Amino acid sequence: MVRLSVKKGNDSLFIHDTTVKQNVAELVTDILAVYGLRLKVLRLCDEMQSLAKHGHFLPPDMQGLTEDQIEELKLHDKYEKICVPQGGSVECEDPIGRRSGKAPNESMAEVIMKTITDAKEGVSNKIAAANKSLTVKDVEDCLDKLKGAIMIVYPMKLPPYDPVQAEIDNCEDLSGTQASLEVIEKEHGSLWWAGKELMPEKTLEDYIGKNEKTKIIVKLAKKGSSAPGREQQMTEEQKKQMMAWQYKKQEEMKKLHTADDGDDYYNSKWANSGALKNQFQGIGNIKWGPS
Repeated sequence: MVRLSVKKGNDSLFIHDTTVKQNVAELVTDILAVYGLRLKVLRLCDEMQSLAKHGHFLPPDMQGLTEDQIEELKLHDKYEKICVPQGGSVECEDPIGRRSGKAPNESMAEVIMKTITDAKEGVSNKIAAANKSLTVKDVEDCLDKLKGAIMIVYPMKLPPYDPVQAEIDNCEDLSGTQASLEVIEKEHGSLWWAGKELMPEKTLEDYIGKNEKTKIIVKLAKKGSSAPGREQQMTEEQKKQMMAWQYKKQEEMKKLHTADDGDDYYNSKWANSGALKNQFQGIGNIKWGPS
């Protein structure tokens, strides 16, 4: 089984297991499936965190308005009495005016927050650091847990324009958002290894040989983009260790230079071949070298 450490830029994402016989086009599709679902989980976690704090999304025409402006314009949130969290709501105003301010109570908010923590851990790059692979099923399980938490807290569902509900219904609109820049459609994705783009018509065997126990780092990118930067020869931790070693050697050399020049033995009585003669001549205390 070939083990691929998938990265995007300098960020390690996850580990994907495959074989040398797999076609590169199919490999890209498989990796993008995990990548896309992983992004979805992280987006959903972010929006659910906001939901737990400030309640459901306001209608687009009411967002950012003060209560006086809403009253003056005679606007009404028709989902206010429908989207009531289990156990009732508590007031917690949204400082940016996107959400209703009718948040779930403490116990229901805890259900959401705990599920978010578990889901983030389930798709974290720490899994790759532990040398464990991440599959579509793994990510889908995290997604199902998030959906289940929303069903528990909001049994009557959320407004269709709420980003949480939109993600659950797979009708999210990411246009104009930072999140849209991270998305890579399967027809626009490519893989790079050792500074080369893997051609879709070839197999992995054409690049790395027949050894099924190979582990390599591949980088995910959009087609037509410039080549991703090559992997550094040393990690940041290795660089720190090297710098510490060099500093230690430098300090040792400084100590050697500031120490005596090594000629001290000239001053020893046993090193003076004329010690007896000097004793008779009264010059036995003369030393070689600076005083």
